[in-house]
Amino acid sequence: MAEIEEIRRERSGHNPAQRPGRWRDQPRRRELSLCLLLLLLLLPLLLCSPAATPEPCELDDEDYRCACNFSDPQPDWSSGIQCMAAVEVEIRGGGRSLDQFLKSADINPRQYVDMVKALRVRRLTVGAARVPARLLFAVLRVLGYSRLQELTLEDLEVTGLFPSPCLEAAGPALSTLRLRNVSWATGGAWLAELQQCLKPNLKVLTIAQAHPLAFSCEQLRTFPTLTTLDLSDNPALGERGLAAALCPHKFPALQDLGLRNTGIETPTGVCSALTAAAIQPHLLDLSQNALRPFANPDAPGCVWPSSLTSLNLSFAGLEQVPKGLPAKLSVLDLSCNRLNRAPRPDELPQVEKLTLDGNPFLDPEAPKPHEDTMKSNVDRAYVNLLLAIGLSGPLTLLPVVRGFA
Repeated sequence: MAEIEEIRRERSGHNPAQRPGRWRDQPRRRELSLCLLLLLLLLPLLLCSPAATPEPCELDDEDYRCACNFSDPQPDWSSGIQCMAAVEVEIRGGGRSLDQFLKSADINPRQYVDMVKALRVRRLTVGAARVPARLLFAVLRVLGYSRLQELTLEDLEVTGLFPSPCLEAAGPALSTLRLRNVSWATGGAWLAELQQCLKPNLKVLTIAQAHPLAFSCEQLRTFPTLTTLDLSDNPALGERGLAAALCPHKFPALQDLGLRNTGIETPTGVCSALTAAAIQPHLLDLSQNALRPFANPDAPGCVWPSSLTSLNLSFAGLEQVPKGLPAKLSVLDLSCNRLNRAPRPDELPQVEKLTLDGNPFLDPEAPKPHEDTMKSNVDRAYVNLLLAIGLSGPLTLLPVVRGFA
């Protein structure tokens, strides 16, 4: 009303010079009044409109991690540009095909060298998509100019044939490559083809739920720096599949071999595969395999690698300490098995750290049908004695100590 009164006075001939302070602010007040009027008109529309669709990509406040989930029917792919500032990037395609990006596979990556070199990304995860092999290898060529260190591919279907072999060391200098539930149209040749697009810097290779896992050893090159090979969570592997996967003389620097949940039934086949492949690991994980008793009078004994210092046999369903263990170990994990009594000294190798927690004989509340109370007390006292005197050197039973607390 005040504004209307001022306009009426202006039109009636009042001299503005008589009230200089008030008329000096009149244009600003008119602008403010117009903004308030527009806000009042638009407010009902804003309140009734549906919520804005969230962007598929989110970048944290520290510009460190960026995650994209392109699961919408019509995803906004341009949202991924904000991930260019992140160190960790995760991109999931919502299970869709990425064929629409094939036209980008023929672009010369050298025209983007400066931009790719400026990227901060060190860890990249790509998952939930159908990816043409030609597009995948084009992306690897572009990432060859980046500082990427770790690459994870999950829940991918790589379709089509591989392009002509990549140039020597054309891809990124990865230290870690993780593959989980990735299928390849080229069968067992996929690892050899993928290896050609990576610089020979790889130290850690993890392959889980592989389709297939048998490698084409003739095409596979040597992994000169690979120290960790994890084939866990391939329940159909077994000893026979392991022998086909461990290509002879391809892993000269291997120190850590993971075979958790791989369908292994007896270590004898594992020992044979390691010998045939000339692999001398320091750490061997055979946990979560339903291992049969080691002792078999008709079968040859297991020749363990002389370099072996750590053996994990946890969650293996063992009812007794298996025979034929390595003569000397730094670490032996027998936790979460079915041992109903404490192991005797003659059943154990020379071991510095022995883990036995999670076995029935350590649980005073667990029923022991063929053991009386006195024998149970003797077993517990016997383990305390082992802890006190050690076995051929210091013996660590930290989880066992918790069981007697």
